[in-house]
Order: sequence, then C-alpha cells, then structure tokens
Amino acid sequence: MSEENEGPLRCLVTGAGGYIGGRLVPELLEAGHEVRCLVRTPDKLRDHPWAGRIEAAEGDVTQAEQVRPAMRDVDVAYYLVHALGTGPDFEETDRHAARVFAAEARRAGVRRIIYLGGLTPRGVPESELSPHLRSRTEVGRILLESGVPTAVLRAAVVIGSGSASFEMLRYLTERLPAMVTPSWVRTPIQPIAVRDVLRCLVGCARLPADVSRGFDVGGPDVLTYRDMMRRYAEVAGLPRRVIVPVPVLTPRLSSHWVGLVTPVPAQIARPLAESLRHEVVCREDDLSRYVPDPPGGRLGFDRALRLALQRIKDAEVATRWSSASVPGAPSDPLPTDPDWAGGSLYTDRRARRVEASPEALWRVIEGIGGDNGWYSFPLAWAVRGRLDRFLGGVGLRRGRRDPHRLRVGDSLDFWRVEEVEPGRLLRLRAEMRLPGLAWLELRVARDREGRTVYAQRAVFHPRGLAGHAYWWAIAPFHGPVFGGMTRNIARAAKDAPPGAGPPLGVGGGAPYR
Repeated sequence: MSEENEGPLRCLVTGAGGYIGGRLVPELLEAGHEVRCLVRTPDKLRDHPWAGRIEAAEGDVTQAEQVRPAMRDVDVAYYLVHALGTGPDFEETDRHAARVFAAEARRAGVRRIIYLGGLTPRGVPESELSPHLRSRTEVGRILLESGVPTAVLRAAVVIGSGSASFEMLRYLTERLPAMVTPSWVRTPIQPIAVRDVLRCLVGCARLPADVSRGFDVGGPDVLTYRDMMRRYAEVAGLPRRVIVPVPVLTPRLSSHWVGLVTPVPAQIARPLAESLRHEVVCREDDLSRYVPDPPGGRLGFDRALRLALQRIKDAEVATRWSSASVPGAPSDPLPTDPDWAGGSLYTDRRARRVEASPEALWRVIEGIGGDNGWYSFPLAWAVRGRLDRFLGGVGLRRGRRDPHRLRVGDSLDFWRVEEVEPGRLLRLRAEMRLPGLAWLELRVARDREGRTVYAQRAVFHPRGLAGHAYWWAIAPFHGPVFGGMTRNIARAAKDAPPGAGPPLGVGGGAPYR
C-alpha cells in the first residue's frame, strides 16, 4: 500500500440514517478518518452523538447533480442504500441509483467503492433469486464494473441489537412457545454479528488498489433458522420452543405471519424470508487475508445474541432497522405559516395546566409511546395499529429505540420524530397509511402566572375527498383520544417521582395505553 494511503481517508457514507450506516460512521471516525454523509434530510443526523464531527451533504443518490458535489475530494465511498419497498419498480430504482453513484465516483477520482450486499446461494441461477437478492447482486455488479476499485461484501443474516433479522428472530421466539413454521426454518444459514460487519467495512477502506471483487462474510457458525430460534430461547432463558415446519407457508404467507407476530412489517419481512429459501453459506473467506480477524476471532452466534440482548437491556441501541425512513412514507415538513395557502389544514388543539415542574412534564412527553403507551383510549390505538398493519403499514409495534430519550429521525410506533427541542417541543410525523399528512405536537409551556402548561396539537392535511372524509369520520373520537391524552399526560407528570422516567403504573403496565 502506498504511503499516501497510510494517513486519514475522507469517506463518503450513504445511508447514514439507516441501521448499518448509522453505526459505521462512528467506527470510521474512531479509525481516524474524515466522514461526509450524503443524506436527503441532514437534520435527521443532528441528534446523533457524532453529528458535530462529520460533514453533512444534502442530496439523493438517484440525482447525479446532487451526488457530484458530495463526491468531491473523497477517497472511499460507501454505498449502503437500497430502494426495497418503494414499489414494484424498486429494482429499476436500485439499478439507476447504482449507475449514478458509480459514474460520479469514477468522475471524481474516488479510490474505492465499498458496498454491503446479500449472500447469494450456491448454484442458484440469478433469475431464480428473490427480487431482493437479485437486485442486491445486480447493484454489486454495476459497482464492480464502474472502473473504480470496488469491494462488495456479501452477508446473510446480520445479528445485532435493532437489526431487522434480530428483531424477527427475537419476537418469533419470545412470543411463540410453540409454532408452525415455513419450511425455510430448516435451511442452513451463516449469520454474522453486526460488529464483524462493521469491522470488515472499515477494514476494506485500506484494501490494495488492485483488489476489486466480491467477498463472502459470515460468522463462525452455520445454523438452520430452527437452530437459531432454539439457541435464542436458551440464551434468553426461555423454555425450549416447539417448532413444526410445514411446506404450505410460502414467502408471501410467511411474511404476513411474521408481520402479525413481530414489529417487522410484511414489506420488510418478505425479502428476509425469501432470502432464506436457499442455503446461504459462505463459499470463501478471502477477506480475512486483507482484514484479519480480531485476536479473539469473529463473534459466534450465542455471543452475538448475548451482546444484543445486553444492549437492549441497557438501552444502548444505537440504531434500529426502523432508523431508515419507511419507503413511501410522507416526508413533507409541517406547514408553519398561520395563513398557509396550500389547501385545507385541520387542527385539534388542547391545553391543560399541570401541577408539576416543566422538567417532570417533559420527561413524560419524551417517554411517550412504546412500552409507555399513548396515555389514552387503549382500544382505539390498538385498532388503528392493527388496521395500519392490515393495509400494509408499519403498525403500532415498532416501539422505541431508547425508553427515555428521543432524537430527530427516531421511529416511534407509527410515528417518526420530526423535531425535538429538549424541554419544550416534540413533533411527530405520521407514517401510518393515511389519505393525507398528519403531525402531532406535544409542548411544554408556561402561563402568565408562570405555571406549567401542557399544549397539544394534532394537524392533518387531507389528500382529496378521501382525506376530508377521513378527518370527519374520526372527529367523534378526538375527545376520547386527544382529550384523554391531554388529561392523562398532565396527571402522569403530577404523579411522577422527582427525577424519574415516565410512570409505568401498577405492575409495570402502561397505565393509559
């Protein structure tokens, strides 16, 4: 390797708001590199602990004129995005974005492209792969043909706190002591710990210039999914699970089954399930020649599970599968002009004086959702969540990344955190299936006498006649839902012990959920 490559590298990271990208950035910084992140909405990165140490470039990977300035003076470009779930044309979107990225990297003189794709089964024609794996394979090929030295890492199931694969495994095992399962639970898989994936991604930045190829990456264990569920139960201290595979559950049916049992929606569960139809085991381990294993070796499956569970227990989950925005979800900002001329804008405003300090009220507001619930009409929230899942949405079970703290970009059940002003404001944007755009604002304020006030505003921008009909159809529920929410949040703040987190009620259950 040349001397010029021994110093810090300037790395461009796409997908920094997602599961892998959000964890890769601090690893690159720790390795001494400079990091620039290409994101559509830079504000979504601002609450990450590393946000002040990176350069954020606004842009979309499908737009050459936006990618071009982000590539300037870059040594290594990480491609960690994909269009899965954006619609039936997602393969074409992936294809176009990869071509744009490859062309702009070559134009800018980037020294290396690094891409994380999927492990493909041995001996299976590309035409028989799932659309998800087929697209991942094609993207890797486009990048390898770019003329820029490229490393394509191919991984199967990634095990780490917050990963979609881990969440699917976790909830299936914890919630179903006995289960009828798809036949793919008997397929051999070679999982890999997320920290080993990150180590390989960082290490590839220093690959020799003449290395341009794909690498299989996996952990030390080859297991079936049934083995993985049983070993999860053992590590988590659960009774042995009874698992009966049957051949009738197709990937489509099994994805809906996963969607019913776990927080992972069917649109994400389906490509995961389809990827497990065939054996996904590494055919080579060549990357270890360039990126040596750590002294203790790669993490085994059981150790990776224990670390993931400990992270969840300690509320130290850095990113989750839901960190990335839901494909197709609205991203329009809340109209702030009081005389907004963009059309109808329905609002529901409520306020209540609170017999508690502003700090106590804020702790309740910031702790809302997930296991703490929504402080009103539990049945209405549950029905709306199930309806959203039925319509193909994310539903109410995504929960929270952290039980006490929120940051811009976090998913929160079927909401996305759009704005946080600590101690003052939490604004949520709906990601449920709606005929319009919706926001929910929760504020801490003071009245003229200096007393604490809780202010709440729900905003809805209808789309067409269906949107107007939707608002008026649910209007009768606003009192029980939004009014109850106002009363109960105020009461929870009053009843909370000083310095405590959100109250969980008697027996640990959410009191108003």
